[in-house]
Amino acid sequence: MIRYAVLLVLLMASPAVAAGAPDARDSVKIQDCVKVSGQDTAKADVCVGQVADPCLARSATRSTADQNACIDREYKVWDDILNETFRLLRDKLDEAQKAKLREMQRAWIASRDASCGFYGDFYQGTMASPMAAYCNTRETARRALFLLGFLNNAESR
Repeated sequence: MIRYAVLLVLLMASPAVAAGAPDARDSVKIQDCVKVSGQDTAKADVCVGQVADPCLARSATRSTADQNACIDREYKVWDDILNETFRLLRDKLDEAQKAKLREMQRAWIASRDASCGFYGDFYQGTMASPMAAYCNTRETARRALFLLGFLNNAESR
């Protein structure tokens, strides 16, 4: 079974990193959603948007800055989950696997950044910024869930 509860405790217990730390309520909301999906990380894809979407739906969220702030709240949670999952997975691997994991992750970062950055190249307007931010959040969440699948398998060995 994926150790979502352990991951949640580790995330909540870690010291807040300046203004980059996610809101604890946002973390709990997403972690609870991921826990409900159980071992099926593919089903956990429904957890993407749990924080950003309700925030974006508020009538007061009109400006690009407000939209980006909503999306950033969720991004911080998924980024924390991704980094902690990466660390936990890395600690379970041998040296060759660690090198491959690091290589794979660097390639994914380049792909995510290029793909999400294309919104700015294509739309070139005000909406490109929140669209790129949401893409970055969505892809970070998917990557976190992808790595959680490996972590689950590594913990069951």
